[in-house]
Amino acid sequence: MANSTETAVERAHRTIHAGGEWLAASSGATREILDPADARPFAVVAEGDEQDTDLAVAAARRAFDAGDWPHTPVAERAALLRRVADLLVRDRETLGLLESRDAGKTVEEGRVDIDCVADAFRYFADLVAGEGAGRVVDAGSPDIHSVVVHEPVGVCAMITPWNYPLLQASWKIAPALAAGNTFVIKPSEITPLTTVALIDLLTEAGLPNGVANIVTGPGHTVGARLAEHPGVDLVSFTGGLISGTKVAQAAAVTVKKVALELGGKNPNVVFADACESEEGFDTAVDQALNAAFIHSGQVCSAGGRLIVEESVRERFVAELVRRAQKIRLGRGTEDGVECGPLVSEQQRAKTEDYVASALAEGAALRCGGKRPEPSPQRPESGYFYEPTVLDHCHRDMRVVREEVFGPVLTVETFRTEDEAVALANDTEYGLAGAVWTADAGRARRVAGRLRHGTVWINDFHPYLPQAEWGGFGKSGVGRELGPAGLAEYRESKHVYQNLAPRPVRWFAG
Repeated sequence: MANSTETAVERAHRTIHAGGEWLAASSGATREILDPADARPFAVVAEGDEQDTDLAVAAARRAFDAGDWPHTPVAERAALLRRVADLLVRDRETLGLLESRDAGKTVEEGRVDIDCVADAFRYFADLVAGEGAGRVVDAGSPDIHSVVVHEPVGVCAMITPWNYPLLQASWKIAPALAAGNTFVIKPSEITPLTTVALIDLLTEAGLPNGVANIVTGPGHTVGARLAEHPGVDLVSFTGGLISGTKVAQAAAVTVKKVALELGGKNPNVVFADACESEEGFDTAVDQALNAAFIHSGQVCSAGGRLIVEESVRERFVAELVRRAQKIRLGRGTEDGVECGPLVSEQQRAKTEDYVASALAEGAALRCGGKRPEPSPQRPESGYFYEPTVLDHCHRDMRVVREEVFGPVLTVETFRTEDEAVALANDTEYGLAGAVWTADAGRARRVAGRLRHGTVWINDFHPYLPQAEWGGFGKSGVGRELGPAGLAEYRESKHVYQNLAPRPVRWFAG
């Protein structure tokens, strides 16, 4: 076991956790973790492969098949999850800073993420602790006792993204543990550090060896092996559509359970009546900025499609642009910075390509669209990109159809409610969307017609751990959070007991 005084960073290359031990990669390979604000390495992790993955799955399999955790009383499992939440609160500053350096977001965003992670652990602790012993089914006879019970699904493989490393991990780990499962998690190879730290906290909280396992490494080796592994009973993946499709195809061979959260292309619909008062106008503009540019737009639910009523379009976009140009861009650990860098050079290049294609297809650049001038807060080597507003956009543009995952906002307009709904639903995805209106009846109508898993009315981005999260269409399969998020990590079993058995005499014999 690692010395208890070691941190995730100090442990360096020993970041594979299998069966209660911190290990180096079997190949000895390592990967440098870069700070996206200056592209300099600040940590080293193990670069695992298929052999390391097999080792971790074997440890999780033993812990599930022969260990105590699946049979631990619910009250004890809930108590452990609450201890983890307390440890997260204790380490909030350290973990928030680590999340900032790892993913490029501001420290304040990192702190908020840690708060949300703690909330998720507490929610699932409360949810399982408040359940009964099963659902009694009326069989129509006093001689029959029939009940549906829930059991852990088994060994869970978890593959998480780089934009919200610890938050996305918690949405999988907390319900999996609450249900009594064991797991192997593969964090993104470019932002693994806080997930590594969470494994330490689980150990400190008293989780038995082998229940929690982690393999740091790339998707084409570790992720692919987890998806196809016959020793895995469920794979939960959050990430891009192409990778998610590959995960589903690999998992199909062994017919394991699959949960996929694959992102979105999320509409933010603003009706003119939401802007009639100065307060309403100010709020709608402010929230349009939040929708598009929080974490530099690297959010699966980012409101990157502004769909605004034509009569207020010019005023709305002009004010939006004015404020976007004032966003303080820089290193997330610096005071006063409102928006950090993109996570990698690859992600910035992808964003630049989308903007270039939009301009070639006729979009009008209202602001941004380039790398900022270097400054002490924005080293030239960092992966910075200015908040960008593209006007006069339409559905045929790549930038409108595809997920950018960068600080890019496209503007479309509508004249009628039906047109607004048609535009908002004109996407292969269906993760989240918002409607802004002062008309309560219109708000309910439009929210009811939007084909998206989460719909906000006069707000954008908040979520509740007790409410399901997931999408329609190509946004994925299954749900995280809420009771359905717990159900993903369970199997339902019907136990039918005949209290007065007697011969049936179906066969004369």
